[in-house]
Amino acid sequence: MTKRILVTGVGGAPGFDLARSLIRLGCRVITADADPYAPGLLLPETTPHVTVPATDLGYRAGMLRLCAKARPDAVLSTVERELPQLLSLRRPLADLGVTTWLPDPPAVEACGDKARFAEVLTERGIPTPRTVLPHEIDQAPDGLLIVKPRHGQGARGVHVCRTREQARVLCELIPEPIVQEHVSGREFTADCLVDRAGHASVILRYRLLVKGGLSVVSRTFNDPHAEECVRATLAATGVTGACCVQGFIREGGPDRVVVTEANARVGGGFPAAVAAGADYVGQLLRGLFRQDVNHDRLTYKPDVTLTKYVETLTTSEGKSR
Repeated sequence: MTKRILVTGVGGAPGFDLARSLIRLGCRVITADADPYAPGLLLPETTPHVTVPATDLGYRAGMLRLCAKARPDAVLSTVERELPQLLSLRRPLADLGVTTWLPDPPAVEACGDKARFAEVLTERGIPTPRTVLPHEIDQAPDGLLIVKPRHGQGARGVHVCRTREQARVLCELIPEPIVQEHVSGREFTADCLVDRAGHASVILRYRLLVKGGLSVVSRTFNDPHAEECVRATLAATGVTGACCVQGFIREGGPDRVVVTEANARVGGGFPAAVAAGADYVGQLLRGLFRQDVNHDRLTYKPDVTLTKYVETLTTSEGKSR
């Protein structure tokens, strides 16, 4: 039977490409986003819905109304702010016949809270940028600093500064900020799928060209040390399902690989993993519906380059939305 999948956050690359990939696999896709102008709502062969923002008090009631109306077999979220809300909805969603595959609350916190993420990795001895909160700025390392939201997605609100005083000013402007040391090197993302038993597949890709936090040009590669650090990060956070880990590979310094963040959702450049031969979305579907994930189908070829581009989905005249 054809599965009906609700994909949220289709205004961003993760949700847009996940919806499109599910269509190619024969699923009937329901697209959802809080922005009525989200491009994924215009994807052909989908049923679009404008939703309540995850930070709105009406989010949970709105999600239940949507699922009662659209009757999806499962929901896949690509918006990290939604995950705590969806965790609280697992039982009522199940009562509606909607399957979810969500990490446990500690994993959602570790991935969604960048201060907590740094704390978790530091406790496990996994190299990660030194991170302080605004009241600890005097303890920030010397050199370039990054100031960014403690809870954020897609590189929004990220700023680079040169001094602690500049960081102090930025902390007044950015909601719930953290301050981190600046790390340079070859930036990479690992597209991961962790099954319900904790077994993980890791697909590495360089972020060759990044715009607005999105990797628009990616190339797959192999690196045992980077893979080891990614697997250690997955174990430390306890994240399951589709997720991604980001970091840098450095030429010098005491730590060759530095992990900067993990996201409990598909990465925006995951189509590179698919292009390299990994059955990423197909195995995600298997895990979602409690079938065994075949990790042999998640092997991939290195040196496969994928370039994303902007396309026009539709044009119209007169008022819309």
